Amino acid sequence: MQHGFIKAAAVTPRIRVADPSYNAGAICQGIREAWDRGARLIVFPELCLTGYTCEDLFLQQALLEEAKKQLLCVAAATEGRKGLVMVGLPMEREGKLYNVAAVLSDGKVLGLVPKTNIPSYGEFYEGRHFAPGNQKPVSCPMGEVAVPFGTNLLFCCRQMPELTVGCEICEDLWAADPPGTGLAVAGATVLVNLSASNETVGKDEYRELLVKAASGRLLCGYVYTSAGGGESTQDLVFGGHDLIAENGVILAQAKYFDQGAVYGDLDVQRLVNERRRMGTFGRGTESYEKIGFSLVLEETALDRTFEPMPFVPSEDEERRKRCEEILSIQSYGLKKRLEHMNCKNVCMGISGGLDSTLALLATVRTFDLLKWDRKQITAVTMPCFGTTDRTCQNARRLAKTLGVDLREIDIKEAVDIHFRDIGQDAQSRDVVYENSQARERTQVLMDLANRLGGIVVGTGDMSELALGWTTYNGDHMSMYGVNAGVPKTLVRYLVRYYADLAADKELSEILEDVLDTPVSPELLPPAQGRIVQRTEELVGPYQLHDFFLYYILRWGFAPDKVYRLSCLAFRGQYDPETVLQWLKVFYRRFFSQQFKRSCLPDGPKVGSVALSPRGDFRMPSDASVSLWMERLDRILPPRP
Repeated sequence: MQHGFIKAAAVTPRIRVADPSYNAGAICQGIREAWDRGARLIVFPELCLTGYTCEDLFLQQALLEEAKKQLLCVAAATEGRKGLVMVGLPMEREGKLYNVAAVLSDGKVLGLVPKTNIPSYGEFYEGRHFAPGNQKPVSCPMGEVAVPFGTNLLFCCRQMPELTVGCEICEDLWAADPPGTGLAVAGATVLVNLSASNETVGKDEYRELLVKAASGRLLCGYVYTSAGGGESTQDLVFGGHDLIAENGVILAQAKYFDQGAVYGDLDVQRLVNERRRMGTFGRGTESYEKIGFSLVLEETALDRTFEPMPFVPSEDEERRKRCEEILSIQSYGLKKRLEHMNCKNVCMGISGGLDSTLALLATVRTFDLLKWDRKQITAVTMPCFGTTDRTCQNARRLAKTLGVDLREIDIKEAVDIHFRDIGQDAQSRDVVYENSQARERTQVLMDLANRLGGIVVGTGDMSELALGWTTYNGDHMSMYGVNAGVPKTLVRYLVRYYADLAADKELSEILEDVLDTPVSPELLPPAQGRIVQRTEELVGPYQLHDFFLYYILRWGFAPDKVYRLSCLAFRGQYDPETVLQWLKVFYRRFFSQQFKRSCLPDGPKVGSVALSPRGDFRMPSDASVSLWMERLDRILPPRP
């Protein structure tokens, strides 16, 4: 349960119709197996103590009495198990029969949740037997005690405040106004659904869509358990289609007609963080009764995996679609800016590296949309002390192949004069040596844009902005930064997408070589014509930093949780010591470099994470990083 994870199990036991004693045994066996797998939230199907297909046998006193008796036996079997177990059964109360979910924990029945929406259409005729449940909880005798009975019940974990569970039953999910909506708004981070949904052609796809949509719309975990083998097949067949979803994503689901259980690791901390950002949850709680339960805080062994590149879709088709969307956002953003300014000329620095290549490709696409001459794009290459022949040639070839205006301005002499003016030793390879080149390049671009009546299009990406790996008032500055919302790991795939898309073979070859070039600012002299200043050796792998960026900014996770997820995502690629080393670098640089992000040029947001001080992320430039570093200092990576 550490870091907000709870393992849930959706269990479909093989039952016998109208045999509560046998079914209770199967349910207890399911509880034991799920518990041993680490599940602490275990959900069984609708009416599983009797079977959903009992028909008029539901009116038999013997069946109802035995179901209640066996429920108490199942509850007793949960003694010593701190968690939640949900079991379905028919329950009589004050002369009416209800389709109920019993909520069990540590040997006790905590509450009874009746079904709200009773279907009486098509193959369903529950209205013949069951009454709709009451919302406001009332007291209901259960053995020697009385327990709350009503739909408006929230089950809240004492040790894990992010975990609050609400309950629906089958048709409740299909209804126009599901009770789960109110439960979620009132604070439920996980909804469970005890169901007996029979199978018809195509119904499984619709059911999956409903579960995904509910979990996404309500920002919750959703555990859906359906009846399966053992139910009567007199007129219907039940396939045991169990599903577990979180925030619109299916974490696990049963194979069609595959009896058993599915498991999913729900991250309720992530859900609470997202709700906190939105601010539309946690209202109207006065009509809901909260019931506490306990968990033993322990580290949940995770089955779920974490993609090492969360900004980059793993599926080819989805990745291509994402790349096309981002290029469109970049180009339409720049298009609007140029039209607004009545400006038909742009200047941009091109180095032969990934970022400037992507910025140039997006700008070319913009001019094509506007049906403007590409020659109005002035691409400037500005060789200096660290420029290699490879990158310089790629910049030239790229400009020529794309048909833009290429200008080459050697800035060595200007930088040398600047060194003389400020008393800088030209042999000192310090930060002044590096930043002077970056600022000179920006000055050239700005003044050239003035002369041409144009604007400067920036090339820096979001990962560089997060790390502050940009020269203040140097490459940090432009009139519009088309790459400002694109992380470095995604820049590579965008250029790859363009290379694959290019009809021009030469353009494709140039882009391939750009992709193969090490990431570098090229501010230090090369050795034997090769790049010696490799960015990722200095600030760390961008793959790691983008992973950190995503989980720190998008989900607000604490440092120890980010570290844990990073170790899982990069197992076999980076050892825990390396992960911790660069995570500390990320936090230090992220906090210390906020002043650069506080005065960013305009640029389009393209994904769920953005660093614009006018939009998604606002932070004081002098905030302290001590709290976060103290949390990291307490982490002791395992020794080999």
